[in-house]
Amino acid sequence: MSPLLILGIFLLYTAILFAVTWFTARKADSQSFFIGNKVSPWFVVAYGMIGASLSGVTFMSVPGWVKDTQFSYMVVVLGYLFGYFVIALVLLPLYYRLKLTSIYSYLNTRFGFWSYKTGAGFFIISRTLGASLRMFLVINVLQIFVFNAWNIPFWVNVLIFIILIILYTLKGGIRTIIWTDTLQTTFMLLAVILSVIYIGKDLNISLVKLFSIVKESSSSKMFILDWHNERFFIKQFFSGMFITIVMTGLDQEMMQKNLSCRNIKEAQKNMFTFSGILVFVNLLFLFLGALLLIFMQTKGITVATSDEIFPTIALRYLGPVAGLVFLIGLISAAFPSADGALTSLTTCVSIDFLGLDKRPEMSEQSKTRIRYIVHISIAIVFFVSILIFSTFKGRAVIDKLFTIAGYTYGPLLGLYSFGLFTKRSIKDRFTPFIAILSPLICFFISKYSVQLFNGYKFGFELLLVNGLLTFLGLLAFSKRQEKS
Repeated sequence: MSPLLILGIFLLYTAILFAVTWFTARKADSQSFFIGNKVSPWFVVAYGMIGASLSGVTFMSVPGWVKDTQFSYMVVVLGYLFGYFVIALVLLPLYYRLKLTSIYSYLNTRFGFWSYKTGAGFFIISRTLGASLRMFLVINVLQIFVFNAWNIPFWVNVLIFIILIILYTLKGGIRTIIWTDTLQTTFMLLAVILSVIYIGKDLNISLVKLFSIVKESSSSKMFILDWHNERFFIKQFFSGMFITIVMTGLDQEMMQKNLSCRNIKEAQKNMFTFSGILVFVNLLFLFLGALLLIFMQTKGITVATSDEIFPTIALRYLGPVAGLVFLIGLISAAFPSADGALTSLTTCVSIDFLGLDKRPEMSEQSKTRIRYIVHISIAIVFFVSILIFSTFKGRAVIDKLFTIAGYTYGPLLGLYSFGLFTKRSIKDRFTPFIAILSPLICFFISKYSVQLFNGYKFGFELLLVNGLLTFLGLLAFSKRQEKS
């Protein structure tokens, strides 16, 4: 595919998003931006959240990751399912009962000022790093296949992408994203299904035969039984469960969409429906990954990293139509990573640090102006972060993403666990120190785990260790609450 055609497709898709934005952002106010005026249909939220949860990382990194980890990621996905049940039955009722706009307000009610700011601060760090990493993956593909052909620097590519995201999320916020996510989910899933069909057609193998070949291949190995291995299936399952709890249930971006539903019952319907569909969608991505490996072996294709497998085959070996399908899916995967993160971070800063919801004396116009400034400032941080990530090489992006989550979401897991499952009060001023110390200890444990634990190597379960250390730190500086 020519760079000009790829760029044209990108601009056409972006124009469609702006058309949706124009319809949804009319007469939008702060409540529209933060919680969609609480009128979002649950089934629309559920469908759109599929695309938001998968993002460009799943679209490109999961199929490529099969090369290194086979189908072991599916055990993580099964853990996701149980994590979503915890969110629907424990966290959502709490958020709705307290009528929260920012979910971190709970920490202020339960513990106090410093715990509240610590929780919100860790979310900002987590979501900024995670969203930047997701955006980098997609922008890098556009750079390799489009902008390098015209000798346009990487930073210009990043700047264009960031500006587009700012423009279509600036006014409508969550009310716009609820609807744009449905569009993005549709194109992403369609791209995966059509890619499977085109691979089968190129190899002249029927779909039934493809399933048989994948099932018999070494790529389909799902359960790793060696407990020393970082992919040991029990570790994978519980890691997936708690990754979901923290990266969805304790994440303002994902919960903001649930809080835009009309009531708790509809929010729970959304969560149950979405989680069930997501299991099958992830299995489809892994199946695609196995097919890509078979295609590589058949054609003698080599790539530098696993993240380059899907784009290389789609854009260079399967013909222009398949390349077009891949590109639309990739663009569809890119925008949910950026728009939801930008909106949720704007909400967190505006509500948790600037307290715009608690300033009745301020006019709506003044609040909107401040929100615009915050929105653009966060976009600038994204820009810088993506440029920094472009200097890193190595593991698959999804591997890096979960590793970052282990360090940044662990303190949130510890804080919410202590708040929900104990009735003790803490010395609030010590919370920031505990939340910073726990990840540092985890980094040391992970680095030297082979020497310290007889060959044991930590994987994503480091998140649990981090949460436990935070929990124990809070316990050490706590006391039994006095009865009122």
